[in-house]
Amino acid sequence: MIIKSEKELHGLVKSILLAAGADEQNAQEVADHLVRSNLSGVDTHGIWPLPIYVAGIKDDEIRPAAKPSILQETATSALVTGNWTFGHVAAKYAMELAISKAQSQNVAVVGIVQMHHIGRLGHYVEMAAAEKMVGMVWAGGYSEEAPASVPYGGSRRVLHTNPISIGMPAGEESAMMFDWATTALSGVKVDNAYHRNEPLPPNAIVDKDGVPTTNAADFFDGGGHLPFGGHKGYTLMMTTEFLGRIFTGSDSYVHAQRAGAIMRHQGVTMIAFKADLFQPFADYAARADEMEQRVRAIPPAPGFEEVLAPGDMEARSREQRRRDGIPIADDIWENFTKAAASVGVNIE
Repeated sequence: MIIKSEKELHGLVKSILLAAGADEQNAQEVADHLVRSNLSGVDTHGIWPLPIYVAGIKDDEIRPAAKPSILQETATSALVTGNWTFGHVAAKYAMELAISKAQSQNVAVVGIVQMHHIGRLGHYVEMAAAEKMVGMVWAGGYSEEAPASVPYGGSRRVLHTNPISIGMPAGEESAMMFDWATTALSGVKVDNAYHRNEPLPPNAIVDKDGVPTTNAADFFDGGGHLPFGGHKGYTLMMTTEFLGRIFTGSDSYVHAQRAGAIMRHQGVTMIAFKADLFQPFADYAARADEMEQRVRAIPPAPGFEEVLAPGDMEARSREQRRRDGIPIADDIWENFTKAAASVGVNIE
């Protein structure tokens, strides 16, 4: 296990991105995002995918210095193109645009097309919550060329991990937020289990015949992800596909040489609206704080130490890792240093 400080890791990530061809602003924004993901305890979306981004730049799938722009807009909506830059850059721009519109119009909806991987969705709803707004992110389109998930009751891949995130501000308490794939596990967790020869939990994947299995190798032999929560998770998976790819029309903006098979059809919808739309924010915040406190006050069930509100784990992780450093698994660090070396950055 490798331990790095926030500042040290950020500097390394930024230097690699700059060496790979990113400009100063894009390198800064992507490094901000990846390191915050690690700080938040979401290591699957921290530095883990950086080698994929470096390879994508080399293969001309990512335009590392490109900037997002607006394709169409109204007072309360916009469709943004990432112009095939880093998804983190495009998504940050889109959420900032949604927040700006909602500040004057109360509510805004912004769609995004033509970008690479957008990282941890929770990052963007936290941006909204910090501005006293409710934020939502719905992302789909990943299954058009690379299906990975079976539908409820199905035995063949047709959908993908289709993530969703919603964040709501509080007062003195931390923002209430969640960010998860609509599959039982993220794709990175299955990939890590396969390469580390670790078993998966039950009801996470099926084999090529649609039979549940805990062997990650079965996924790569024609198996697929299962929706979380049976038919309920499946309906959310479909909803994200509709609000992500279908609603934004991302299929109309595909470029055969950009973003790779999984990201090429990606469409993302972001929604922001004022948390104090129907009452003074002080009243909203007091009720939000009370609700979080009431939940945490519930006695824990056997096998649990305490009850947490959604978002507590990320907030606690950021506090701890800023103090003690960011732990990085040996295999992830090895891939990270190889990616650095490939663009001429030597990491001791």
